[in-house]
Amino acid sequence: MLTPDTAKIAVIGLGYVGLPLAVEFGRKIETVGFDINAARIAELEDHRDRTLETTADELKAATHLSFASDIEALRGCNTYIVTVPTPIDAHKRPDLTPLRRASETVGRVLRKGDVVIYESTVYPGATEEDCVPILEDISGLKFNVDFFAGYSPERINPGDKEHRLPSICKVTSGSTPEVAQFVDALYRSIITAGTHLAPSIRVAEAAKVIENTQRDVNIALVNELALIFDRMGINTLDVLEAAGTKWNFLPFRPGLVGGHCIGVDPYYLTHKAQEIGYHPEVVLAGRRINDGMGAYFAGKLVREMIAKDVKVRGARVLVMGLTFKENCPDLRNTRVVDIIAELEGYGIKVDVHDPWVDRDEAMAEYGLNMVDTPEKAAYDALMLAVAHDVFREMGATALHEFCHAEDAPVVDIKGVLASRS
Repeated sequence: MLTPDTAKIAVIGLGYVGLPLAVEFGRKIETVGFDINAARIAELEDHRDRTLETTADELKAATHLSFASDIEALRGCNTYIVTVPTPIDAHKRPDLTPLRRASETVGRVLRKGDVVIYESTVYPGATEEDCVPILEDISGLKFNVDFFAGYSPERINPGDKEHRLPSICKVTSGSTPEVAQFVDALYRSIITAGTHLAPSIRVAEAAKVIENTQRDVNIALVNELALIFDRMGINTLDVLEAAGTKWNFLPFRPGLVGGHCIGVDPYYLTHKAQEIGYHPEVVLAGRRINDGMGAYFAGKLVREMIAKDVKVRGARVLVMGLTFKENCPDLRNTRVVDIIAELEGYGIKVDVHDPWVDRDEAMAEYGLNMVDTPEKAAYDALMLAVAHDVFREMGATALHEFCHAEDAPVVDIKGVLASRS
């Protein structure tokens, strides 16, 4: 049986999750960071990380880490950690294509005694029901006889410089008690916050998927409250601040719910629930509310434009922020695009500005031509969609200077400005 001292690690997928993991292991253990994107590998070999989750100094400090896009580089490894995305398709169904392809890759180099650990968010049962059969089929080896599996869900929070991989408690699990102990010990070697050994892979999978489902439902509640209070003419943030004076009131705020986790993971859980004959009501109701918030905020801006006699069709609107959250370059599943599409549906010309966003990526992902420097006094209205610190530091006065009228309609989704909308 493997031990942390005999492990030779391969991290499959070097995005927001995989790269920080490879760097931490690469400080202590022989590690190969593998990604099918050769350009990504070239950047990392040059100590450049476009996700900004690791620094050049951190990459240089991982002296036991090498990078590769050639499968042959994996053949000397015995512990494979899969960290590929698990998105949803256009019909909001789990898309396991990246996970299956990663499993096929590992299956081609898998040998007796090896362990395959998955970190990608999935529904309970996916590791053993969807991934393991692929490993068996490709490798010709038998599960829990020739090779073993583990699951340790990622808890990366993109852009968060305080809660980083070593300081976040890690849930671990394995397909046998012995393998579970190995997986737990392996992660304990790099996680200073400690680990929690779950009794089974299915429990670990379920724990991960409900972490973000819980947040999604809580945000949906305050989003629905915002819809109600808006019709009453009450400022939602004023209400939440007042209610927040109670010691056990949870400090959630209304807003867009996107990204690779909160806006996606609940669909993995509901998919599995429906597969076994249960129709989840609360979770899906929350998803419907959150998925509709882009249209709500766009409609709110249009109503304010009408109230101030601003002609809607042909108007120019500046949308500030495109990433799915503040202070990071991550565009995955951003719901700001819902606002843009809705405004364009009214015949509005929309310019989008976000200093965190790579222009080429925005064009490739969403067909958006970003504005590097918005014109002063050029816009009929403004939407502040993402609470980047750079926008907070500009303040209300500077942001209003982009509009040609002092009382131009402004919708501030995250309550960034001193004079809230």
